[in-house]
Amino acid sequence: MIKIMTTEKMRADIVMSTDGGARGNPGHAGAGVYITDGAGKKIATVSTYLGEQTNNWAEYQATILGLEKLHALYGDALTDMKVVVRMDSELIVRQLNGIYKVKNANLKEQYAKVQELLGGLKHIDIVHVRREYNKEADALANEAMDRGSF
Repeated sequence: MIKIMTTEKMRADIVMSTDGGARGNPGHAGAGVYITDGAGKKIATVSTYLGEQTNNWAEYQATILGLEKLHALYGDALTDMKVVVRMDSELIVRQLNGIYKVKNANLKEQYAKVQELLGGLKHIDIVHVRREYNKEADALANEAMDRGSF
């Protein structure tokens, strides 16, 4: 079951922090993902330049890239793992948790991709965290934007 929580620390097998941004909105966009185990040990990172996109599209893309990474790392074992997805975009968290509707056509496509990647996962929480608790993913997203905006 997907739910919204605002606590910064919670028990999980995997904690995936994501962030996306765009300079100009739309503008040069990047996605960052920082994945740890439940004890906080880094497992993997993703930092990808996304071209010209909006902030919200980049937030969704960061989540997609992170979920794809988890599926690649864990395969079928991911189904039974407790995964916490953390992000500082309250809008995206509320959309993914069914609190807000997704009205933008481009975001509907991104939303559908996330839902597809979440399919079959039994224990997933998508939570909002304050920006200061998402520094690693934010730094990775900014590195991606720096690489793409020459």
